[in-house]
Amino acid sequence: MKKIAVLGHGVVGSGVLTVLEKNRSQVERALGEPVEVKYILDRRAFPGLPYSDRFVRDFSPIRDDPEIAAVAEALGGVEPAFTFAKECLSRGKSFVTSNKELVAEKGDILLALAQEHGARFLFEASVAGGTPVIGPIRRSLGADRILQVAGILNGTTNFILTKMLREGATLESALALAQKLGYAERDPSADLEGRDACRKLCILASLAFGSHFYPADVPTRGIAEVTPRDAAYAARWGGAVKLIARARRTAGGRAALEVSPMLVPGDSLLAGVGDVYNAVLVTGDMAGDVLFYGRGAGSLPTASAVAGDLIEALSGRREAAPAWGPAEPGLLLPPEEAPCRGYFRTAGLDREGLSLFFPGAFFLEPLEAGEEALITPLATRGELDAAARAAGAAGARILSAFPVL
Repeated sequence: MKKIAVLGHGVVGSGVLTVLEKNRSQVERALGEPVEVKYILDRRAFPGLPYSDRFVRDFSPIRDDPEIAAVAEALGGVEPAFTFAKECLSRGKSFVTSNKELVAEKGDILLALAQEHGARFLFEASVAGGTPVIGPIRRSLGADRILQVAGILNGTTNFILTKMLREGATLESALALAQKLGYAERDPSADLEGRDACRKLCILASLAFGSHFYPADVPTRGIAEVTPRDAAYAARWGGAVKLIARARRTAGGRAALEVSPMLVPGDSLLAGVGDVYNAVLVTGDMAGDVLFYGRGAGSLPTASAVAGDLIEALSGRREAAPAWGPAEPGLLLPPEEAPCRGYFRTAGLDREGLSLFFPGAFFLEPLEAGEEALITPLATRGELDAAARAAGAAGARILSAFPVL
């Protein structure tokens, strides 16, 4: 029998316990022996539960008990999760987490520590909840050189943008509905500002490029500036507005990362992903485009991914090498050098005047007189920003500006 501990009894932690109990026979069949939850760490008391006697408020019994083979963490935040992870891995206890912030900030350190002490550090649930993404990229696409990872990594913002595109809702009304339905937190800032998607992107990019990327280094914009009018222009173009997290391998071999609202062409596999669903489009040099799609959150889908990692960690299999290493100096391309096409919605300057600053641009049919919307040819971000400043100096008002996927 394998014995484990669960850190946290919130939405995900309690879900892990539910999965392990309800699917006990499936877990035992997959692993070849039973799994027992010996400890549950939480500051709160939960009387009346079948496992109430297993709660502890101090981490030390978990850390010091030689019977504990693996620990599942669902606390959130970098600390104390990082300290707990280091102490477990240093003692050869595998550590499984759904904590995207922990993995995005400290993944390289914890992967190296796990390798050093013969343990596993696994985090499938940190990206896209119960939708398998990490494992397939690591194993199934392990022979491919990953050229791009682009995804809709936040279900809350995708729900809001879907309402804006399909129903003409404002951001405020769509957010209120998302909160009413339980898709958005009372404080939705990490979702709306793109920080949640950025953390997940850093995990995927680190996996794809083999080098750690930090959220603080990635240009990140949320959806606050997106309007129903932008959604309408996207639909007129035949596409959609989505909050996209993208990591690309450029012609020079460097990595370009960004999180931003983007116009997504209608023929992209990401264009039709709506409501609270997540999707990750991975492009390999051999496999081509591969799409991973599913609900990005929820207690049981996320807990299912954690339980799957627990089975993997308890199996005794070891990684030949860490999933990625420390940050490689110079690998991350400066944002102004990243190639892209741009979408601009403007007023105050006609097409002829705008064409002087955006030569070769494709103009969309305007929704009202005095407004223009255009899509530029490929350029660098710095060149597009300079063109927008020059157009502004000539009388144009830039109402919206987003990249095109």
